[in-house]
Amino acid sequence: MAKLQTKPLKQRLQVWSLIKLLKLFFLTEQHLLKIKSINYPKEQFIFSMWHCHQCLVYGVKDKSKFYALISASKDGEIIAKAAKCLNIKSVRGSTRCRSVIASLELIEKLKEGNSIGIMVDGPKGPKGKLKSGIVNIAKISQVPIVPVAWHSKSKLFFELNTWDKFKVPIGPCKTVALYGDPIHIPAELTKEETQEWCEKIEAEMNRLQKDLEENYDKYLKL
Repeated sequence: MAKLQTKPLKQRLQVWSLIKLLKLFFLTEQHLLKIKSINYPKEQFIFSMWHCHQCLVYGVKDKSKFYALISASKDGEIIAKAAKCLNIKSVRGSTRCRSVIASLELIEKLKEGNSIGIMVDGPKGPKGKLKSGIVNIAKISQVPIVPVAWHSKSKLFFELNTWDKFKVPIGPCKTVALYGDPIHIPAELTKEETQEWCEKIEAEMNRLQKDLEENYDKYLKL
């Protein structure tokens, strides 16, 4: 009978320590970060956000009814466990791993009345290219997609040297989240029509981001 493989003690301690540090950071940042939400949706939604903007989940108003799609990777496991301290629940999977199972789980969460968030160019890009999973989930669930843009001029809004140029707010950082109008996906779509909707949503996300960056000061004062 094969023995179960376990992680070495040193590796388990490193993972445990990292989760603890992330929890401390998340809880501290939740109290310090300032997010100005513009046009936040009033009904159930599927947030469509870029991978670099996943810290936007700080701004979710009812986290008890929200699930985020988080990669099934080892890094994703650490983030998912740490995010629980913010009452953010997760479904594990991506286009590379557990994609079908994760999609079915997300659809089930939507049927239960929850909202979800998907980083649509994750987990490894290409940056700024929306993948079709979110459209298929919206088609089956008939819950609208809400595209989101996020920006800040603060010196405390850092950009990491990662493939997605990940944005990390530190301390009392002022940011603005601009939510687009709900996008309703038809219940019946061909493969070609699915791709057309992907392009429409991607274009709307880029339009929102450009609008927010150009009019940031105006939105911050609203």
